[in-house]
Amino acid sequence: MLSRIADVLVPAVGRLSVTTDADTALAPGSIIAANHTSLADPAIVLAALRRLGAEPVVMAAAGLWRVPLLGRVLAGGGHIPVLRGDRRAAAALDTAAEALEKGRLILIYAEGGLPRRKDAAEAAPGPFRSGLARLAERTGAPVVPVGHAGARRVTSGGLGKQLAGLATAPLRRPDLHVHVGTPLRLTGDCQARTARARTAVTNAWRTAAAHLDDSSPIAA
Repeated sequence: MLSRIADVLVPAVGRLSVTTDADTALAPGSIIAANHTSLADPAIVLAALRRLGAEPVVMAAAGLWRVPLLGRVLAGGGHIPVLRGDRRAAAALDTAAEALEKGRLILIYAEGGLPRRKDAAEAAPGPFRSGLARLAERTGAPVVPVGHAGARRVTSGGLGKQLAGLATAPLRRPDLHVHVGTPLRLTGDCQARTARARTAVTNAWRTAAAHLDDSSPIAA
């Protein structure tokens, strides 16, 4: 249901386009790793993936389950709450591994949170946490890098600015682009796996950013 909702809402706030590498595959039991820039980008990524026939389980901050209606949708869809900074966070990897074994797709944001910047500029993904590498090593699942650009045009900055951005987005209809890269198998130690995944997602993000119009600023 979350993917279906995203597929309805996203076209109302922006012009979404999607590209893929020639050998992109969203095989059952794959991990989808995306950059995280805005509160709007999970919906944008889900809408793009649904166009490609994929409806993944999302690993997201546990606090979202306390939001009325959204929490019910997340729970009903089998999405996975992550208790960041808590010893119980490891349980999320157990749940994700079980979902992968059943052939589900898992969408993970390896940066572990949103950037602290308040501007709407595009920027490369920040440092990745180790959860993605550990999940890939544990399950042997392929990792599909996804990069997106334009979400910060919908929502970014402080609460007031975010609400204003969301309210005006249907009038502004900013360009939104998602690029899905070639699946890869992570090898090496945890640090090497993490670095390789971040490089792949960064490359996918650069491809996505290049599809936006020339007025899109890039953060230093």
